[in-house]
Amino acid sequence: MATPVTESSAGHYSESLKSLLDQLPKISYGDTFTLYNWEGFWYAPRHLESAKAVQSHFEAKEEDIIIASSLKTGTIWLKSLLFCIMGPKITDINQDPLLKNHPAVYVKTLETQTYIENPNPDLSNMPSPRLFHTHLPYTSLPESIKKSKCKMVYIVRNPKDTLVSMWHFFKTVKEYPFEVLFEGFCNGIHPFGPFFDHVLQYWNESLRAPEKVLFMKYEELKSDPKGQVKKLAEFLGRPFEDEEQVEQVLWRCSLERLKNLEVNKNGFDPWAQMPNSSFFRLGVVGDWKNTLTSEMEERLDQITKMKLAGSGLHLGI
Repeated sequence: MATPVTESSAGHYSESLKSLLDQLPKISYGDTFTLYNWEGFWYAPRHLESAKAVQSHFEAKEEDIIIASSLKTGTIWLKSLLFCIMGPKITDINQDPLLKNHPAVYVKTLETQTYIENPNPDLSNMPSPRLFHTHLPYTSLPESIKKSKCKMVYIVRNPKDTLVSMWHFFKTVKEYPFEVLFEGFCNGIHPFGPFFDHVLQYWNESLRAPEKVLFMKYEELKSDPKGQVKKLAEFLGRPFEDEEQVEQVLWRCSLERLKNLEVNKNGFDPWAQMPNSSFFRLGVVGDWKNTLTSEMEERLDQITKMKLAGSGLHLGI
């Protein structure tokens, strides 16, 4: 779950973070705030501090399940699905926990929720399996995640829809010229970017260790939700008992239902400092056609082909 693109006063930063920021490459993002490059990826300062805390202190358990994603690629949908598959079974839909809280309350993002509240939280009493999410690139993950038998699920989306979704999300807080975000995205400059480097790290790891990393595409989840959710449940070791159970999970996690729940229509996310409704927009494939010019489309398609060349990964351009 991303935090809105605002920047705190440097006076609020710890001395160790100030010292680190002084050493890192930086760039103005949208003339509004500054991103810093750490280990090859771009971070807002407070996310950089918590990302370092995650890397230093998080200890994975064998039963953990961690979903990963770049920004705006279907994270909330995947969080919902993970929670409904792994969480408590419900017989009364009126007792569905999703009625009470945004999905991110049940599957927290390590660097924008869990470790931003406390740089070294005690997670030992969390019930197993523990469910987490991260926007960190694979190379910056704690060694305990890489070396343990915990499972990871990565979700990716067509870069054009990803970019447009990111723009609409950021606009919830402040109006950003689309051209500015477009240039940044093409150059790999955006929070937790570059997008293609992020995607390829997890793609390559899924090829190397398919029993540990499941690589999912947003578009396939949209076109074949039953098949993809069954695949997800099998990977997690929680196969569905019958078709009715599959249907219930898909309905509970559907965008139409989630965006119309009272908690998401009027609730507020304390970590992102944004309304819950900002995380639920259209969720359709191809919405980029309403925003990108033909020149932008061609340029981003060419970048996509170049970045993914030889990887075996195709993102539907």
